[in-house]
Amino acid sequence: MAEPLPVQQTRLQQSFGGAGARLERWAINPWRRLSLQLIALLGSFYTASALTTITGALALLDPLAALICVVAVEVAVRLRRPLRQRAGDKLTLQLLDMLRLGFTYGLLLEGFKLL
Repeated sequence: MAEPLPVQQTRLQQSFGGAGARLERWAINPWRRLSLQLIALLGSFYTASALTTITGALALLDPLAALICVVAVEVAVRLRRPLRQRAGDKLTLQLLDMLRLGFTYGLLLEGFKLL
């Protein structure tokens, strides 16, 4: 079997390849880290609120939307273990936790609106 050819190193690939490391270096400042976490929290809250509003207004595929939301939160929980065991900066873990927390809070708030 022939070996696959190596991937060409383009500028775009080099730029996106180092984006995570550049973001971690940028977020060394505690205020920047906090702002990233707050953006992740509020963005995921807004996404959950918009998703539930749209699916509720259309009244189509409500069970499927609920299943997708549960699967998304469950995948985020499953991704925590390898991130916790990884050495180094925990920015990715903190952002994932904020995304999960904001999404879950947005879903719960929309659920309580229906009561």
